[in-house]
Amino acid sequence: MKVTPFSPNCGAVVSDLQLATMNDAQLEQLRAAFAEHGLLFFRDQELPPEEHLRFANRFGKIVVNKFFKTTEESPLIAEVRKEKTQQTNIGGGWHTDHSYDDIPALGSILVARTLPKTGGNTQFANLAAAYDALPDSLKKRLEGLRAVHSNTHLYGENGLYRFTDLKDQLGGMDRVGDATHPAVIIHPQSGRKVLYVNPGHTIQFEGWEFNESRELLDELYAHVAQPEFTCSFNWLPGSVTFWDNRCTWHQADNDYQGQMRLMHRITLQGSKLEAA
Repeated sequence: MKVTPFSPNCGAVVSDLQLATMNDAQLEQLRAAFAEHGLLFFRDQELPPEEHLRFANRFGKIVVNKFFKTTEESPLIAEVRKEKTQQTNIGGGWHTDHSYDDIPALGSILVARTLPKTGGNTQFANLAAAYDALPDSLKKRLEGLRAVHSNTHLYGENGLYRFTDLKDQLGGMDRVGDATHPAVIIHPQSGRKVLYVNPGHTIQFEGWEFNESRELLDELYAHVAQPEFTCSFNWLPGSVTFWDNRCTWHQADNDYQGQMRLMHRITLQGSKLEAA
């Protein structure tokens, strides 16, 4: 297998490897690449649902999303679906999967099933590189801070998605809640310091007023979203992405109105996050 940087600070392309047939030595190489880059792209994969599940189980323990519908093939695979007639898409703003859980997800494995003829890219951001580039004054302000992450404003009874044309695709209204995590964590595999806040789910810093929190969060979000920390992946048939939710953001472009897009996602269970 070959691992080639996708962009200077955002992801890597893994080639000369089929996820469905890789051996144990290749799996260990893949673990090392995942720890180093936190975001891996694959092309031309033969990964039907049963092989998607097998690969995920070789890498870690699967955790089921509280809100997405699952596929006919397996209750462990979530559908990320947008019909031709729908205007809203899932994940259309920067976010980190499952940061609202007490034990956030390790990563997500997304497989392309039905793609629009144009558009539908997924953008990513590298939160380790973004933290490294913060001014020392901001790093100092973040020391010891904890941030509150929530899903209520998105999936709750009065959440954003309940007022869109996606409402019938989502469940779990009774399973919303909050979690608190360090604002800067130590990545458990790479050992790098990572900024762990995101626009989709982080609502404020613990013990801070909302407006005071918003001012600092917006400054951090603007910093992370700069081109030097982000990249955009164009999906093709057979494409797979595998990202580390502990050190990345992602968002799905919604630029393919009138076309269908269907992805299959498996999420892997993580561990408690440790403060830097």
